[in-house]
Amino acid sequence: MTVRVERTFDLDAPPADVWAFISDPTRRASAISVVDSFEQDGDVTTWHVRVPVVNRTIPVETRDVEREDGEYVKFVGKSKVLRVTGEHRIEPREDGGTRLHNAFVVDGRLPGVERFFERNLDEELDNLKERLDG
Repeated sequence: MTVRVERTFDLDAPPADVWAFISDPTRRASAISVVDSFEQDGDVTTWHVRVPVVNRTIPVETRDVEREDGEYVKFVGKSKVLRVTGEHRIEPREDGGTRLHNAFVVDGRLPGVERFFERNLDEELDNLKERLDG
């Protein structure tokens, strides 16, 4: 089963500040509550994701696969348990703020993984918005 969540939110932060956060794989990982830890090695950032369904932390190797500097980034994360794709598109607002379009797709490879993320992806996007507004 595949879970897809899309949300757009308006931020008071200028586009350059939002891009600085969104384009940095470690900063993106820091905003995700189920990521216990992460490390970066070259263009790969490994997230250690807490997945209660399997009752352990799963390493998910993520890397950016598309990038339009200042505007768009797409990343893909792979593990034995799941595959995640995330996309962020920045749109400058006339008032100097930013509209951020987000899309996440999680493909679970074990029963229950997709249900876990289906219940939690909205909250994770709230966490991202809080970090960007902060």
